[in-house]
Amino acid sequence: MTSTPVRTKPGERLVDLFEHGLDAPICLTWELTYACNLSCTHCLSSSGRRDPRELTTAEAKAVIDELEAMQVFYVNIGGGEPTVRPDFFELLDYATVHRVGVKFSTNGVRITPDVARRLAANDYVDVQISLDGATAEVNDAVRGDGSYDTALRAMGHLADAGLKNFKLSVVCTRHNIPQLDDFKVLADRYGAQLRLTRLRPSGRGADVWDDLHPRPEQQRQLYDWLLAHGEQVLTGDSFFHLSAYGQALPGLNLCGAGRVVCLIDPVGDVYACPFAIHDEFLAGSVRDFGGFKGVWRGAPLFRRLREPQQGGACTSCAFYDTCKGGCMAAKFFTGLPLDGPDPECVQGHGERLLAERGATVPKPSGDHSHHTSPRAAHNGTGPVDLVLTRRPDLGRPPVADCDEDPLAGLDPTRGPGSTFGPGRT
Repeated sequence: MTSTPVRTKPGERLVDLFEHGLDAPICLTWELTYACNLSCTHCLSSSGRRDPRELTTAEAKAVIDELEAMQVFYVNIGGGEPTVRPDFFELLDYATVHRVGVKFSTNGVRITPDVARRLAANDYVDVQISLDGATAEVNDAVRGDGSYDTALRAMGHLADAGLKNFKLSVVCTRHNIPQLDDFKVLADRYGAQLRLTRLRPSGRGADVWDDLHPRPEQQRQLYDWLLAHGEQVLTGDSFFHLSAYGQALPGLNLCGAGRVVCLIDPVGDVYACPFAIHDEFLAGSVRDFGGFKGVWRGAPLFRRLREPQQGGACTSCAFYDTCKGGCMAAKFFTGLPLDGPDPECVQGHGERLLAERGATVPKPSGDHSHHTSPRAAHNGTGPVDLVLTRRPDLGRPPVADCDEDPLAGLDPTRGPGSTFGPGRT
């Protein structure tokens, strides 16, 4: 694949080019398994039990080969709990050897002192420990009894091993917004970097969103806190809807679904957005002819998402250029029109629509929760019980750069692909 310069015209922003899509995603989320030892109430993928159709080790390696050829910047691996997949560390090694950076999210259950030392020896694997309360009382109410202690124990192992700037990843809820300062203190204590993400009404999160999402006054509190802490806290563009308060937050401030990001699920299905696991946003499968590349570059859904967006009712708002109408997944799973305002629109436009919506809202396309019926679990197509096994040793291969910021290391004057492909430094 030849490298073609990425150049902007006078007055044109790089983000404007991103709206039309890239030849390869800057980063993508890959859920390796639905298996998980926890049953978090807000799990975006309704995880718990393994799907017997999940990609084999050979199939997963074939996907990694494609990502290397496309020069995908990095993969954000999740689940489920990815580390309970028996070949997780084999796939991690394979990815980094093949110049695909790896960031993975974990509840910490498999982060032993030995694993922490091996991870610390690899400069290009990033670890995110999930914690949704700065106290056990707040965290365990969402993530399950003992999960707070498990996460802190894992953070202690990573810190003791000398792993610098691993991430403490927090989903913001109305119960932990008052703990923002405490989260920062906790992250600093372990030498971690705080990462805040938005609660989406996806997966099991759809069932608890009304009770957990931050209240309007807390949205303002979060916005002011993010402005005050600037570059010290990562957000992954979770909160671009808050930019309608007046000042844009750092980041792309753009819904990158099908443009710069996407999701591969455990069975190889490709969705436009990690938070929109629904047939409405299913673009294809890596198991189809043409593989992932064929889906990314040729799926009709992705082509539609890369067309100029009209913005619907939001275009008359003075803040549309900064918030872009908000999150597609949040609108869809709360039953709001995709060309309307975000349900948490800080100007209040979403509240009226929420009050007027019908009783029926879309549901996620699959449920792998631990409470799945025994019949579904044993008919050959439903989820199966999670089995924890020992992992193989993790080596220290040469790897490529991987950073929390999807634009880190991106040279806007060059990149692979025919038009806007991301480059690698």
